[in-house]
Amino acid sequence: MLLLDHLWIIPLLPLLGSAINGLLGSKWPNKAVNSVALGTTGLSFLFAVEAVREFLSLPQDKLPFPPQHYFDWIVAGNFRAGFDLQIDQLTVVMLLVVTGVGFLIHIYSTGYMAHEGGYYRFFSYMNLFMFFMLILVMAANYALLFVGWEGVGLCSYLLIGFYFLKKSASDAGNKAFIVNRIGDFGFMLGMFLLFRTFGTLDFVTVFQKAAPMQPDALGHLGVLTVACLLLFMGATGKSAQLPLYVWLPDAMEGPTPVSALIHAATMVTAGVYVVARSHVLFTHAPTAMLVVAIVGCATAIFAASIGLVQTDIKKVLAYSTVSQLGYMFLACGVGAFSAGIFHLMTHAFFKALLFLAAGSVIHAMGGEQDMRHMGGLSKKIKWTYMTMLTATLAITGAPLFAGFFSKDAILLASFQSENGGATTGHALYAVGLFAALLTSFYMFRLIFLTFFGKQKYDEHHVHVHESPWSMLGPLVILAVLSIFGGWFALPSFWGGPDYFSNFLAPVFGGGESAAAEAATHALELPLAGVAVLTALIGFVIAFWLYISRPGKADALAKSMSGAYNTLLNKYYVDELYAATVVKPLMWISTNVLWKFIDVGGIDGTVNGIATSAKSIGDTVRHAQSGNTRSYAVWVVIGALVVIAVIFFWPAAGLVSGMVR
Repeated sequence: MLLLDHLWIIPLLPLLGSAINGLLGSKWPNKAVNSVALGTTGLSFLFAVEAVREFLSLPQDKLPFPPQHYFDWIVAGNFRAGFDLQIDQLTVVMLLVVTGVGFLIHIYSTGYMAHEGGYYRFFSYMNLFMFFMLILVMAANYALLFVGWEGVGLCSYLLIGFYFLKKSASDAGNKAFIVNRIGDFGFMLGMFLLFRTFGTLDFVTVFQKAAPMQPDALGHLGVLTVACLLLFMGATGKSAQLPLYVWLPDAMEGPTPVSALIHAATMVTAGVYVVARSHVLFTHAPTAMLVVAIVGCATAIFAASIGLVQTDIKKVLAYSTVSQLGYMFLACGVGAFSAGIFHLMTHAFFKALLFLAAGSVIHAMGGEQDMRHMGGLSKKIKWTYMTMLTATLAITGAPLFAGFFSKDAILLASFQSENGGATTGHALYAVGLFAALLTSFYMFRLIFLTFFGKQKYDEHHVHVHESPWSMLGPLVILAVLSIFGGWFALPSFWGGPDYFSNFLAPVFGGGESAAAEAATHALELPLAGVAVLTALIGFVIAFWLYISRPGKADALAKSMSGAYNTLLNKYYVDELYAATVVKPLMWISTNVLWKFIDVGGIDGTVNGIATSAKSIGDTVRHAQSGNTRSYAVWVVIGALVVIAVIFFWPAAGLVSGMVR
């Protein structure tokens, strides 16, 4: 049996694990829950590897491998959406990232969540998330993709609010759910517009029909441009871009493995995946491409600046995630879709590692997350320190680490971009480079505050200890991937092939002329050198402020209190949204929709009818007095009314007829 003919098995396994643990896990010990959760995700990973092996061994005449149709899901008029799954080079990357990193995080969770209540419920949610994420990346049409899209949003809500008795956690879950609905509204409109334009939502047909179409002119809002902007609206919600990024930092209220799986490695990259999957549409909409690049670039610098002053170790990483997602959209916006997916992959390795290592630090510190209360941990939790340092070197773009290659590809593509003019491309490059400087500073600030300097905790109250190997094992594996995961692009630095880009070429197209390749290679080394120098400057500033001159950072914050407080309070965006969106909507809901329409209108009408009926009934009730003379009077009055009607009503009708 070829697994390529039965791709449905890969997402089905985590779904079975979720159902089994959700229905029966409450009665089982943790080991039994682990067996189901890890067994189903592990098998899903192995089956994904086998499917990838079969796909890569296909002869050229069998490519591209057609989508597999299993059954008709929705049939209404001329609309048909099937349960169709596909595998191509882009799916291969996403499959391995989702199942591989997801499996490692499940292993880590068995140690991190060992003493938490609702253990079975946690793993049921995690498995359910894996199912929906796999549906999202394997779907062969927008309709089925949207099922996975909404499903991961649901699981995000469940997992962020896992500690539901904690108000801040339940509020964060609600916030994530509501903000994502705003973006999803745009996504649905984009799908409706695509169906109206192409008569289908199947990827193959939509892209085949769109490919020969004339691209919209820059600045012109044609059908494809509007559709792409609407799809990107959904992506800004799911991937936490301006202005819909506000849910992701608050999502740190969930358990740390949730932060690693959903809000670093997989779910938040769904928007990047959708833009990359829809590259045929976006390349026909240069205005939408420019918007994607500008929003991504603005988000990268905006979130990085907030990360400079945060003191919660997970909040720093949260804003780092928002910033790195901005880099991915910058790549897609300048047409470097392979570079965007490359950074998606390397980011999954080092950001999952950063979050899991942060969880190991929090575990060692007995739940403490404030870096100001740490310090000197490098000698106490050496494995955690070494793996977190590895991830930091990767995200800052240290040479030969994974992030170095993917960031270099994005910055190079931005510098060479001509959409909107060369000046626009150079501006995007400059902002992206400055964001890299900020990234280096806040990440090494995190390392120095957490692992170096004076010990700022009381050993009598905090017993610092290294995490168990169920937690450290995944850290070591992710550390190895954070070093070597970017080496697919290494040969390109001496004029050789970029294996990752070449692998994705059948999906995204490509193939530069010899002259263009020579020009690119001539730029690559100098720009890579500039990026490394920029990261080094960020490291030196952080070292000077937090190691060489301890206390200097606090003095600098006091001298620049206005800017510091603005960054510390996240540019007051939450307060702005509360004042301009939340409070007005609450006022309208309370005073107009509830008190005026619901209570005054609907309830008033219903209650008014009931009150009137009661009043009339009460009045009529008094006619039943039990007095015989009163009844006789009513009988006489009734008789007179009947006589009047009998004798005068026909006459009135006769007179009326004669007048007419």
